[in-house]
Amino acid sequence: MAQHSPRHFTDWGFYLGLAAFGVAFGHLEAVVVVYIREIIGIIPTPEQLDPAVAAQLPGWLIAIEQTREAATIVMLAALALVAGRYARQRLGVFLYTFGIWDVIYYISLKIMIDWPASLTTMDCLFLIPVPWYLPVWLPVGISVLMIIWGARFMSVPRKVG
Repeated sequence: MAQHSPRHFTDWGFYLGLAAFGVAFGHLEAVVVVYIREIIGIIPTPEQLDPAVAAQLPGWLIAIEQTREAATIVMLAALALVAGRYARQRLGVFLYTFGIWDVIYYISLKIMIDWPASLTTMDCLFLIPVPWYLPVWLPVGISVLMIIWGARFMSVPRKVG
């Protein structure tokens, strides 16, 4: 069986390719959310996306949104599976691309619809398994850490032995 050398921190094409995916995916996700908000009539977007706003949404839409969220995680996990060569690198790919995706998602929403108003704006981060309502600064901060830790996990060579 052919032995592949591990990707190293100096393999900038690997990082740039993953970053390009994360940027495109984050922007695409924001575009979809803008369309969803238009369809359900919450444009302009409420200041806070909190339980009071969510309570007004039809159950069928929540169910569809949950499938979109699940598909997002599956796509990021699939990318990690095919791009990484060993478990730690796969975890790194997942964290790195997830972090970039999430940061770009909020940046794209800010550019397109001027939302969120600030990093303290409340958002419904996920609906799986139950709704998570937190200020935007928390997922953005966690995503920055995911980018850093993901890059670190990808750069550590596989221990053979």
